[in-house]
Amino acid sequence: MPPAQPSPPTHPCQRCGACCASYVVAFHWSEASDEAVAPVPAALTEALDAHRVAMRGTYARAPRCIALQGDVGAFNACTVYERRPSPCRELQPAWEHGAPSPQCDRARARHGLAPLRPDDWALPHQDASHIAHAAPAALPTAPENPAA
Repeated sequence: MPPAQPSPPTHPCQRCGACCASYVVAFHWSEASDEAVAPVPAALTEALDAHRVAMRGTYARAPRCIALQGDVGAFNACTVYERRPSPCRELQPAWEHGAPSPQCDRARARHGLAPLRPDDWALPHQDASHIAHAAPAALPTAPENPAA
């Protein structure tokens, strides 16, 4: 008998990941310091300027966060979900809490995915704060020619 196939994820973010591969995820360096309560692993960041770092892979022509595991538009997860930086915590998926999210819609469109709709949240799933999923990333898209 073949092994049982894992059930598909029910949380829309676990079937998306587009924001993790669309935006620069920049934040104050202190979020990756040893003094932070739940620091972002410093090894997963790169210096952006004197005050900010970015998640590796997001400051690129074709951004993709180093913490994104899986494929955009298919099953995926954030490998540092519990320790994700503030931009990821702040970006809300469209309609998860009854409100649109232009950043979510733009990221999905960039990857050829339809915008989320209110009825996408009708499936049984846990609140996003209790599960590991592809965490949203925030801030403007990567520049066309990022500095090396």
